[in-house]
Amino acid sequence: MAGKIRVGILNDMADKPEDYDGDITEWLEREVAKVQAAGRLDAEGEFVHAYGLGLPAGAAEAVERAFMELVRQDVVMIAGPAIGDNALIATPLVEREQVPTINWAGAERARGEWMFHLQVGSHEDESLVVARHMQSIGCTKLGVVYDQSPIGTRHLKYLEDEAAIIGLDIGTCVDISPLAEDGAQQVARVLECEPDGFVYFGLGFSAPAVARALTASGWEGPRIMNTAGLRGYQSDFAQSIDGWTYIDMQSDGNTTLAALKQEMGIATEQAVFAAIRYDFGRLVAEGLARSKEFTRRGVKTGLEQVKWLPATEGMEGTTLGFGIQDRGALHGRYLVVRQWRDGKTVEIGTA
Repeated sequence: MAGKIRVGILNDMADKPEDYDGDITEWLEREVAKVQAAGRLDAEGEFVHAYGLGLPAGAAEAVERAFMELVRQDVVMIAGPAIGDNALIATPLVEREQVPTINWAGAERARGEWMFHLQVGSHEDESLVVARHMQSIGCTKLGVVYDQSPIGTRHLKYLEDEAAIIGLDIGTCVDISPLAEDGAQQVARVLECEPDGFVYFGLGFSAPAVARALTASGWEGPRIMNTAGLRGYQSDFAQSIDGWTYIDMQSDGNTTLAALKQEMGIATEQAVFAAIRYDFGRLVAEGLARSKEFTRRGVKTGLEQVKWLPATEGMEGTTLGFGIQDRGALHGRYLVVRQWRDGKTVEIGTA
């Protein structure tokens, strides 16, 4: 082979490997091996890790430290962070150090000349889908509980903007700690405005507290949350938010996802996470395969040339790719409205 390419993986949800169960390395290795076997990449890939528990449970400094640790190891590309707040922290560092980086978070603002973005949800797009969906089922006035964080406040802003355009009233909006375990006070304040639809926005750690309080109140109207509802795939979270509609990235009609599930024997409960990792792996592999030289600038150019890959995320027809000034990977209807019912997720369409 022509040499070794070093790719960094920034893990922002743990301080050490044994505390982290979301490693994407094998997915990246799998897709890099495919382009190597096809004769499109004549170089060996090496993946190096750095860990830093970022927001909301940790600190911004941990993300900064982990990022610089990878930079000093002469990586030509970095994968991560995965949480929107931390992607926002990393973006100015990425631009300063000029290392092509792909974050897999929901922050559209976490983009730049060197910062690429695989949207795992969107603080901006999800809010639009939420507003249109709630209006489509007859809601006229929404009450909102939102995380007091960049994620929650960004969602709220875009909900308010879209609501003003489509004529949907936004009633009381109450913030909550992203790590709150009791949401009774916040829910009670929101219900005082007598909404006919209830919204939660946030990372999801506080969502069960809000859901429990809403159930205890006896209020029976429609309720929806952002991609925080994805947490229902991994724990008893789904039971705590039973009946909630939420934004997902898995569509039953996506044939690319169906093929991946069949090829790898993936259950529906894990399909969305497999889809995200598979798409991420393809972006990394294709970016490297299309690079004319394995420098940081060369890899940036390679990523810009990745286009029109069929995505496993989103509705049928969603594509993956970047461009000279395009840093958002997913194009098309990549957000899917689903609902948790008796521990199972049911697709109910898109707005």
